[in-house]
Amino acid sequence: MIAGLLNFFDMLVATIRDVLPIVVIIFGFQLFVLRRRIPNLPQLLMGFLFVIVGLALFLQGLEQALFPIGKLMAEQLTNPAFLGIDAAGSQTPEWHYYIWVYLFAAAIGFATTIAEPSLIAVAIMANQVSGGAVGIRGLRVAVAIGVSVGIALGTYRIVSGTPLHYYIIAGYLVVILQTMVTPKSIVALAYDSGGVTTSTVTVPLVAALGLGLASNVPGRNPLLDGFGLIAFASLFPIMSVMAYAQLSEWYGRRISRQLSDSREE
Repeated sequence: MIAGLLNFFDMLVATIRDVLPIVVIIFGFQLFVLRRRIPNLPQLLMGFLFVIVGLALFLQGLEQALFPIGKLMAEQLTNPAFLGIDAAGSQTPEWHYYIWVYLFAAAIGFATTIAEPSLIAVAIMANQVSGGAVGIRGLRVAVAIGVSVGIALGTYRIVSGTPLHYYIIAGYLVVILQTMVTPKSIVALAYDSGGVTTSTVTVPLVAALGLGLASNVPGRNPLLDGFGLIAFASLFPIMSVMAYAQLSEWYGRRISRQLSDSREE
């Protein structure tokens, strides 16, 4: 208990040190560039206090929960006894032995993205700006599906040992082709959706999963193979959101055609 409190105090001090430049810049510009008094100063200071304490608690939670659970799940899912392979064998198991790893990666990618606060905020703003044309639930599910597929494919890449840049180059070629045919109103939102997924909830668990997987799969290097899952989590939501927009546009045209045909009859 005492060790945990001391660790939290160290985390709190580190958080204050990290947030201090932001405070200096904001107050410096307000006082010396704009030369105006800061409105609602007590509320602002209280807000900064909440931010500092919240960040410290969040980082403490990462160290005590998300990072360990990600590595633990990777260790358990790659255990030779669980996979049904000979632990003494020197040959690297084939990719199909790790089917549960892919399923877990897809499930955790979907779940963490649905719970991602930054995605919820972007979906709400997109819904308000578009006048309801962009659905909050539809956008979140589309992004979550993209992250789910991307992380599952990323874990396959770690298991198979194939180069990361092949997947990324091929993925962005698909994004470029989709950009040419996707409704222009959704392209920028799709690109932003890829960025907001790599935030507070998704990144720690996915990064821990990748490192744990690379540490436990024979023949893999945690430094060379353990990183890269975040790139998949950023890339594939762009494709899934644009695909969602394309399907919505196609479905809308189909309904319009059916209504016009029924009127003619």
